[in-house]
Amino acid sequence: MSGSIDRREFTRLFAFGGSAALLGHPRFRGVKASALTPDRLRPGDVDWSTVREQFLIPDEVTVLNAANLCPAPRPVLETVQTHTARLDSEPFPSYRSEILSAKERTRDLLASHLRVTPEEILITRNTSEANNWVSNGLSLGPGDEVLIFSDNHPSNNSAWKRKAQRFGYSVVEVAHVDPHPGAEYYLEAFEHAITPNTRVLSFMQHTNTSGDVFPARELCALARERGIVSLVDGAQSFGLMDVDLSDWQPDFFSGSAHKWPCGPKETGVLFVNERMHEEFWPSMYSAYSGSRGLSRTHEGMGQRDTPALHTFGVQIEFLRSIGQNEIEARSRELASMLVEELSALEGVHMWTPAQADRRGAVVTFQPGELEGSQVVAALEEDGIVAAARGGRDRPGVRFSPHFYNTEVDVERAVAAIRRYLRRGL
Repeated sequence: MSGSIDRREFTRLFAFGGSAALLGHPRFRGVKASALTPDRLRPGDVDWSTVREQFLIPDEVTVLNAANLCPAPRPVLETVQTHTARLDSEPFPSYRSEILSAKERTRDLLASHLRVTPEEILITRNTSEANNWVSNGLSLGPGDEVLIFSDNHPSNNSAWKRKAQRFGYSVVEVAHVDPHPGAEYYLEAFEHAITPNTRVLSFMQHTNTSGDVFPARELCALARERGIVSLVDGAQSFGLMDVDLSDWQPDFFSGSAHKWPCGPKETGVLFVNERMHEEFWPSMYSAYSGSRGLSRTHEGMGQRDTPALHTFGVQIEFLRSIGQNEIEARSRELASMLVEELSALEGVHMWTPAQADRRGAVVTFQPGELEGSQVVAALEEDGIVAAARGGRDRPGVRFSPHFYNTEVDVERAVAAIRRYLRRGL
């Protein structure tokens, strides 16, 4: 179990009795949890029903939207509530200093989880902010080129293009191909698109559109060999996959806590490789910066939600106690079940790759002639949370299961789509 904590610490973290003020809300009365203890959660033999009990999701609700927003487990909710209540009732300078300094423990946990050093970790508010720090912080101008993937999240690509208009550099896109043609195709496509003027290569390792997975390690190596700065958008990887940045060696890696990590809102991470520290300018100058490495100069953002910053670390411990490899395997297994069962339905066109090694845990499909937003509205009526894709680019419905989901959730979602296809909405 990669990065696991010891048994005593495990029991301390997850033997929660529940917060009366939060968990006693009428909607969640009767939603009970058994403590996650070492005898119920073993390496290679995770009791996923016990994991599910750590979340407030009622039995009759199926949440398949991890690519957008994940529910947080009880440790996150209780920690945020406890420290927020104390901060609002006892805002003494001593406690404010204590909770602010807890951010450094979160930095340590993030560094260990990503296999880098604390001095290379910046704690941001989300992936969008992290990516914008990169496009703001590099010195680019006329004659320079930024090479991007067309299927990056729009917030990433739009930032590069808008800033190119301001600073005079150019943006070149490598086009998405459907279905996923394989890692070798994209490695060659990026290599052919590189010119002597290419300064930056920016791509998503796991796309939010159809769940395509890209060879991050190889693309980062290609960039290093050519003297090009690499930015890996990890919004759909961090918290889902076992990301080893010591192996990938990107220049930058970004991620959000509110997606696959199931952490507190408005917290995120930006890894900045030590080799880039002298070339990376801060985007903001204010108070309450970090105390180590690049955070001393780049993390001054004024007053922040310090309980959330502390709780981000608590959630990393939650993930590590289960094992990121276990989480990834579980989520991808559930996604494969969805791909196989939905593909068997007459009228369904699957946008997500059929090959397991080319996809992650995002499953996108067109349900016959049904309009995606109307299907998602019908799913909500049936207690199923999903996302719609409009327009002409892979329209339809997106399911993104995670480790808190069950086989029952998969069957419920597939049964609903089958019913809509047969009877209409």
